[in-house]
Amino acid sequence: MKTIIDTILSLPGIISFVLTLVIGWFLIPALRALKAGQSIKEIGPTWHMSKQGTPTMGGLMFIFAIGITVLVCSWRDLANQQRGGLYVFAFALVFGCIGFVDDYMKVVHHQNTGLTAGWKFLLQLSAAILMIVLLRYEGYLTPNLYIPFFQSHLVLPWPVYMVFAAFVMVGTVNAVNITDGLDGLSSSVTVPVAIFFTAITLLWGQRELSVFSYALLGGLLGFLVYNHHPAKVFMGDTGSLFLGGAVCGLAFATDMPLILIPVGIVYIAETLSDIIQVIYFKVTHGKRFFKMAPLHHHFELCGWKENKVVAVFAAVSALGCILAWFGVMSRYAM
Repeated sequence: MKTIIDTILSLPGIISFVLTLVIGWFLIPALRALKAGQSIKEIGPTWHMSKQGTPTMGGLMFIFAIGITVLVCSWRDLANQQRGGLYVFAFALVFGCIGFVDDYMKVVHHQNTGLTAGWKFLLQLSAAILMIVLLRYEGYLTPNLYIPFFQSHLVLPWPVYMVFAAFVMVGTVNAVNITDGLDGLSSSVTVPVAIFFTAITLLWGQRELSVFSYALLGGLLGFLVYNHHPAKVFMGDTGSLFLGGAVCGLAFATDMPLILIPVGIVYIAETLSDIIQVIYFKVTHGKRFFKMAPLHHHFELCGWKENKVVAVFAAVSALGCILAWFGVMSRYAM
């Protein structure tokens, strides 16, 4: 019996995958009944209007699945005061709750606006600061900024590090949110990131974090069953903000936030495309650098099908994660 239990608890990815499928089976009809349909921006590609009304807030399925998996598979770690995975889940969950409120407001008012930018920023910043303090207190985080590839550290004063960390956390969460613009895009891009953190935390012996990252991987794969093109459900801000919190939470819990540069290369490119577009539009008084921003829409207008954009972006994400692996291997070999 003990062997059977040990086997079950060693498979958080599979548990999360199955739970996501089961929860999704019931959640999607419930969202349809609630008329929780996505509102599509009129400024987006015209062919996206066919997605109008597709159930949103589907991120709830993998959030619940990951949460259950973490609690079930981490009870031994929790008993040993190893709560890293639970902290990262809680951090991601706070962002998911912010996204849920935003989605709910959109659904209730039947318009593509939710929380104001000011409220979003304030809530996200508060969550980031609390997470930084918690990880520091629990010993997961130091103000010694690890630099991948160079195997060195930049020692920062704690207040400076807090400002840096809060900026990176809020920026990462919103970058993942921006990436959620095509069927299966955000989840497909995040799958290699989840694999990277699963491998790294297993290698480093951080089992409590590997349980979460493995559960994240299983949840994303389960969600893709419903979210691949043509999507039966969207994750909404509920899911995309949760994913952003999960990714940056893992980066900080492993005490290497700069690894977000290679593993989050797609998120960064998507965000920069938005920034470049806005700046170029203002400087040139109405001209556009990209056909449309963020970047995935630019490639769509260049004639790429959604599946091609998703496949290429996921491949770029995978290459970034492979690069990141080589960038930190020496650290873990020591």
